[in-house]
Amino acid sequence: MANSLNIIFAGTPEFAAKHLSALYKSDHNVVAVYTQPDRPAGRGKKLMPSAVKVMAVEHQTPVYQPASLKDPEAQEVLAALNADIMIVVAYGLILPKVVLDIPKLGCLNVHGSLLPNWRGAAPIQRAIWAGDKFTGVSIMQMDEGLDTGDVLLEKSMVITGAATSACLYEDLAELGPAALVETLENLENLTPTPQSDNEATYAKKLSKEEAFIDWTLSAQQLARNVRAFNPWPVVWFTHNEASIKVWEVEILESLQESTPGTIVNVDKNGIEVATGEHNVLLKTIQIPGKKAQAVKDVINGKPDMFCVGEQLFNQPSIRQPSTRQQS
Repeated sequence: MANSLNIIFAGTPEFAAKHLSALYKSDHNVVAVYTQPDRPAGRGKKLMPSAVKVMAVEHQTPVYQPASLKDPEAQEVLAALNADIMIVVAYGLILPKVVLDIPKLGCLNVHGSLLPNWRGAAPIQRAIWAGDKFTGVSIMQMDEGLDTGDVLLEKSMVITGAATSACLYEDLAELGPAALVETLENLENLTPTPQSDNEATYAKKLSKEEAFIDWTLSAQQLARNVRAFNPWPVVWFTHNEASIKVWEVEILESLQESTPGTIVNVDKNGIEVATGEHNVLLKTIQIPGKKAQAVKDVINGKPDMFCVGEQLFNQPSIRQPSTRQQS
């Protein structure tokens, strides 16, 4: 697109701020920024601005923080900005249809998956959790559905076997801004591609309950869970009434005739535990009151904490979240 666009940007976390930074470096004009209201954070529960607000203030861009965009007065304020387009990245508020229709060119969203895969709240984590080989970002023309709009541009990348959600988040935070600017520069020449609802999967948000280890799962799935739930909510289990977080595991080829959850071996390499298929080696864990440590350091300080033959508690089977798009 030859002419620069007047843009309203809506986003909240650091992921969104990186996209806003790319817009500031482009030839386009950010006329206003929308972000979530300041939230209490830290031990003192002091109100803290979002990463997007901090960046907007640094660039002297007007900032708006309505509690909702369903309020007619908030909609009037947005309309008065007379923007060409609105860019939405991890904003956290629902945009009603009246808002979607306000900018001349509508609203675009940057989503952290290759749509229609992983519509919803946790696309980055679910891609790892499911064992996907590829992920990416989709630039989508927003409509009233949940990530259902036509896709204008997609950029893909390989998910490596060691990637955690934290690592993948950083990679997509580099891929997304470039894809967004490319979309804006070629907006007139891009052909919107409708999504297939029949092929859609749904990225249900994560929970601490889901992160509790079910030892009857395969070692491969447990390893994916560890990577997908890092940095939150972090895979965990209980042992002797202590909640223990698991930060790193290794899949072992050994097949033991042991009940899932049985400690098979304990040494400086880690804690070997039987699962529903193969064994898993717990390599880095976090016990209460301590930082994450290599298992060898934990057992040096507490040699009797984990013993061969002990049975780790196995939570009753938690219903796995559906991956199909919910209507």
